Amino acid sequence: MSKLDANERWKTKMVMPEYVDEFEQSDKKEGAGAGGQMLTMTERTMIRDLILLPYIDSMVSKSIEEIEHSGNVLERVYLMAGRYIQKRVMQETYQLQKELRQKNIKVLLDVQEDFVVYYKIYFRGYQERFGMTRDVIRTEISLRLTNYTADLGATLKDNLK
Repeated sequence: MSKLDANERWKTKMVMPEYVDEFEQSDKKEGAGAGGQMLTMTERTMIRDLILLPYIDSMVSKSIEEIEHSGNVLERVYLMAGRYIQKRVMQETYQLQKELRQKNIKVLLDVQEDFVVYYKIYFRGYQERFGMTRDVIRTEISLRLTNYTADLGATLKDNLK
């Protein structure tokens, strides 16, 4: 149903059919364009990952420093695992930055209030505020580190066969 159908006055006026079609098509384009301007779920996931990866990198760096000074018997193994995870984090960060740059999306730290960290996202001429609680950040980091460790284990398992 178009705007013309809802308006009773148009029923009594003479309108050329091509103008009606043109109006309806322009209305559809405007509706599709507005929806296309907002961030998609995949873009939001990419932004979330880009925000989390520096936290993961700093945590792994601190762990590597602690291991270097620990004098643990398995120090070399732990250092290799930490560096492997750090390398993967850097690769993913680079890849996400590249993809977001291609989509013309910029992410900047905004404010840290109480337990929420806010970021400003600039995309396609729009600006949005994106916030994550510290609990969510911790949970996501824990899941990511678990995945990286599982990937490392799978890689080691494949190399041992």
